[in-house]
Amino acid sequence: MKNFLKAYFLQPINAFGRFYARIKPISRSNPAIKFNEGYLEVNSLELSKYVVRRLVPIVGYKPFPLTELSLMAAAVCYFSPDLIFEWGTNIGVSARVFSDIISFFNITSHIYSIDLPNNMHHTEHPHQLRGYLVRNRKHVSLLQADGPSEAIKVWRKNGSPAGCLFFLDGDHSYDSVLKELHLIDKSVLQPRFLVHDTFLQISDSGYNIGPRSAVDDFLSSSPNKYNRVSLDISKPGMTLLY
Repeated sequence: MKNFLKAYFLQPINAFGRFYARIKPISRSNPAIKFNEGYLEVNSLELSKYVVRRLVPIVGYKPFPLTELSLMAAAVCYFSPDLIFEWGTNIGVSARVFSDIISFFNITSHIYSIDLPNNMHHTEHPHQLRGYLVRNRKHVSLLQADGPSEAIKVWRKNGSPAGCLFFLDGDHSYDSVLKELHLIDKSVLQPRFLVHDTFLQISDSGYNIGPRSAVDDFLSSSPNKYNRVSLDISKPGMTLLY
């Protein structure tokens, strides 16, 4: 009886709490915390609220589940990169994620999203739907060329700023991910990387383990050069290198 009464009286309180959580404004102040310089730290409560109430209604949770959306937002908020580069635009989901983050938190940044030319064929080439989610957004430029090479050219044209963010869609092969990491690392000043599809899996699973192996071997070739934050609890997985 005692537990029943407790639950009965708490029910409206909990209901009000859920309602208040929905209507309470999301803070637009940058959630990054920099008391411990060099260590990725954010206000995860505010960031979670932003991801659930703002990002998910726009882009959903596929291909980026909540944990990965949170890491993408944390990286952009913490590092505030002048430039964000990505390739493999498709309809522009990841570009839209980055675009909304910098818009909402008033971060001065520009996004370059690069995809294959229209006359090239690939199973994931979106053709007329290329960049659909980010068309006409003022801080997003859609380009067509080879991704890493074009990113380096654009980086140099923009004055070669340090600390730019490079998003690598990891559903490519081990060779291509490793090649892209090394190319950007040797060409760009203090790059930061977000690599997708890096869940740790055994080879017998049939899951693409190439991106994870590429990240491991890249770090082994440059020990102590990068810090690593990995989302290893489930696939597809995401890794931040900075």
